[in-house]
Parts: sequence; structure tokens; C-alpha cells
Amino acid sequence: METPTAPDGADEEHAVIAHFRLARDGFGDADQREQIYEAEQAMQAETEQAGVGEVDGNEFGGGEAVVYAYGPDADALFKVLEPTLRSLPFRPAHVLLRRGDAETRVDL
Repeated sequence: METPTAPDGADEEHAVIAHFRLARDGFGDADQREQIYEAEQAMQAETEQAGVGEVDGNEFGGGEAVVYAYGPDADALFKVLEPTLRSLPFRPAHVLLRRGDAETRVDL
């Protein structure tokens, strides 16, 4: 018995991937990492409340912090995350909105 599949793209997961330049190479300062962790917790609560997806973690290294979020609609997810992402003081910064094979960059 075959399992029915959704039409192409119907169940694609979208992503919002935020990149922030930190003050120093490596993993940044402890206070910078703490700010990212706090923002990540706030964004997780916001995405859960709005029902638009989830914040899936972060990476630090090479003088950069990256925060990952996933959901069914990158635009709706970014709309919820944008105020918190823009409130972080680290620049330069940008967000990649991934919609299947398409990707859009938004500078913060």
C-alpha cells in the first residue's frame, strides 16, 4: 500500500536564518552570546504564540552568530521574528528567507 504524498512544494518547510557579526573573531564575547540566547528564547515564545513555526537553535563561530527558525511560511515567520531580530545591536546583520529553492536576503 502506497502512502499518498502531497503535491510538490505543499509540505516544504521554509526557513528564516539570521546572521549577526560579533565584535571579535571566534565565538564573540560572553555578553553577546547571552543577548543572542535571550533573543532566541523570546523569539521561540513569539513563534509558539503566533503558531508560525519554531526557533531551532544557533551557531557561534568565525566572529558570527547565526539563529535558525523554521515553519511553513518564511514571510509569516519573519514578520513575527523581525522586531526582535532588529532589536539586536550586532551589525552588519542580515536574514535569509528560504522558501523551498528560492532565497531572499533582508539586511537588518
